[in-house]
Amino acid sequence: MTSAAAVRPAARPPEALFAITVFSSAALVFLVQPMVAKLVLPLLGGSPSVWNTSMVFFQAALLAGYGYAHALQRIASVRTQALVHCAALLVAALALPLRVNELLGQPSVEHPNLWLLGVLALSIGAPFAVLSATAPLVQAWHARTVGNEDGKEPYVLYAASNLGSLLALLAYPIAVEPALTLAGQKGGWSLGYAAFVALMAGLALFVGRARTAAAVEADSSAPAPPITWRDRLAWVALAAIPSSLMLGVTTHITTDVASAPFLWVVPLALYLATFIIAFQARPLIPPDVTLLLQAAAVAACAAMLPFKSSNYLMQLGVHLAAFFLTALMCHQTLVARRPDPRRLTEFYLLMSLGGVLGGAFNALLAPVIFSNIWEYPAVLALSCLVRPMGPAKVGLWDWTWLFLGVAAAAFAPVVMTFIAPSTTVEPVLGNFSQRELVEIGTRTLLATAVVSAFLLRRYAIMFFGVIVVISVCAQAVGNRVEESRTWRSFFGVLEKSHTYVPGLNGRVNMLAHGTTLHGAQATAPEFRCSPLVYYTPNSPIGQVFDAVKADKPAIRVAAVGLGTGTVAAYTRPGDHLTFFEIDPLVVKVSTDPKNFSYTTECAKGRIDYVLGDARLTVAKQPKALFDVMLIDAFSSDAVPAHLLTVEAVRDYLTHLTPDGVLILHLSNRNLDLMGPAQAVAAAAGGVAMVQEYRPGDDPAGTWESAEDAVIVARSPAGMAWFADDPRWRRVDAGKARPWTDDYINIAGALYRRLKENWTWLP
Repeated sequence: MTSAAAVRPAARPPEALFAITVFSSAALVFLVQPMVAKLVLPLLGGSPSVWNTSMVFFQAALLAGYGYAHALQRIASVRTQALVHCAALLVAALALPLRVNELLGQPSVEHPNLWLLGVLALSIGAPFAVLSATAPLVQAWHARTVGNEDGKEPYVLYAASNLGSLLALLAYPIAVEPALTLAGQKGGWSLGYAAFVALMAGLALFVGRARTAAAVEADSSAPAPPITWRDRLAWVALAAIPSSLMLGVTTHITTDVASAPFLWVVPLALYLATFIIAFQARPLIPPDVTLLLQAAAVAACAAMLPFKSSNYLMQLGVHLAAFFLTALMCHQTLVARRPDPRRLTEFYLLMSLGGVLGGAFNALLAPVIFSNIWEYPAVLALSCLVRPMGPAKVGLWDWTWLFLGVAAAAFAPVVMTFIAPSTTVEPVLGNFSQRELVEIGTRTLLATAVVSAFLLRRYAIMFFGVIVVISVCAQAVGNRVEESRTWRSFFGVLEKSHTYVPGLNGRVNMLAHGTTLHGAQATAPEFRCSPLVYYTPNSPIGQVFDAVKADKPAIRVAAVGLGTGTVAAYTRPGDHLTFFEIDPLVVKVSTDPKNFSYTTECAKGRIDYVLGDARLTVAKQPKALFDVMLIDAFSSDAVPAHLLTVEAVRDYLTHLTPDGVLILHLSNRNLDLMGPAQAVAAAAGGVAMVQEYRPGDDPAGTWESAEDAVIVARSPAGMAWFADDPRWRRVDAGKARPWTDDYINIAGALYRRLKENWTWLP
């Protein structure tokens, strides 16, 4: 047998070269994810589900890459492995430059998720999978050519890989998206891929020639310890939980802000950070500290989850903290169970399988089996079982805290029954009204339950039980507005609920997506056909309809975004209204008289519907057809920014009659869209005016909200109705850079909105 001491390397690969290679490949892999998602967003209406489905694809491609890396280990020669991998990189480059492959045609209305998976596979599948294989391959080569010298494990390189991923993700919203057009981004990534192929060729040259004493010793030693199926299942489960939670918390956040890459990358960046910390030789956050903080964060998150309308920044902090600490707990447990380095490719393969299963559960299965986003709290609660089981003997105080926590959580919904629709806000005890006293009591009970859960953190089963009770009871408390029904589709969750408005003589049915109201209808017969919320006669939308109707006996109208179909109430006999809606479920819900009757009872003209993304479907309509075109898709939780570009508005104008009017309804709680919209209107060559409508007290018979709108016409003739109206003013095109199909700056829109509330921002 050859002595290890007698063997000398032909050329030892530099340690830094391994780290630089895995860092570079990971940066390319995770930089392309938000970039490709942005390419396909315009085709699917900007839904948050685009990102969730994209993540499932990326995880599946990662699994394919790790499977390829594991299969390469069957080749004994490291030199041959390196040559095969370089050849695979070159073959995959045939799919470049980055683009959306058009082989599958336009998006499927009935099965958009399957269409999206197919398009991603054809567009970026090969380069992504081959790049993904680099991390486990290079670590395996490190183990075979450098060995375990100085106690250095190849697993530490996984931290470098995830550091590259994290920096790339942060660079995209901060530097890449605001600074580069989409064409520049695609070209830059393709050049980066070419540079990486050269870097990999250099590493392949080194490892192909290297043969170290450590490697010979490893080859001649006893075989690596076997891996049990229990270990394999544990690896899959520990990887699946953080993957599912990442998509769950992403859905929660994007539902209340906007579906855009700069928001999607936050949970993914935290997810990668947990890998960096967990795979460090000396973790920045020790496992004991992780367990302590995770218990507090999860308990608080379970109690706060249903209260979507409370302080958003606090909600954001609690949910992200609970996700981060839970993912870190799972990944630290995963690292503690890692196998011998000679088994690392199988370890990474099963980790990747867990990631795919967790993501597929959220993106593909949950929308089918759940009518609401129940997968997020369910998996968050199940993650508590990853915690240590705790001592075998349970003390009296622990049983006491268990009883107190369950009782407090269970009693909270009972207390909320003291709030009725007729509850007044008059003081009944000091300065507190009945409603305020009930809410204080409820929050106190939930806080008591949270404290009890935290004190039971040593016992995984008991902690899990209390968290489940808190989640269920908090959900019951959170339904302060009685929920009639929820529906779910690829595009999100629709919720029909109701409230009571005295000025409308009672109950008002509402339709919401997440926390955004998409329309409302009074049930009292005398007000049932009265347009409400954004569409009242006093609103900018109502002003335009009334002005155009007064001048024309019959009009042709296009409305992008159906909501409850409120604008149908403006139609007269002879009018023709076409709704352009991307979600078939919205059409089904809004046209059912059991839910809303604007389109069936209140409409006097012809109503029809066109399904699909409005950018594509409007373009197919005849030119100079519409007297009024309403683009009402920007108050949504997921802003389809591609409907607000220069190219989009220019196309809309071609479908207007010479004196037709385009209405851009821009009301949005979180994004300032008025600046870009005014710049877009001017750049598109239209004549435009703007109004920021702020209603006073709602008079009897109406229920309205604030509204921002820009109206655009092909010529001054379209603005003649509003030129002398003091409520309208000329646009200011210098407030922001106009958005185009090649440049959209969502981050800037968010910053301007934050600056309105936080004056200290520069």
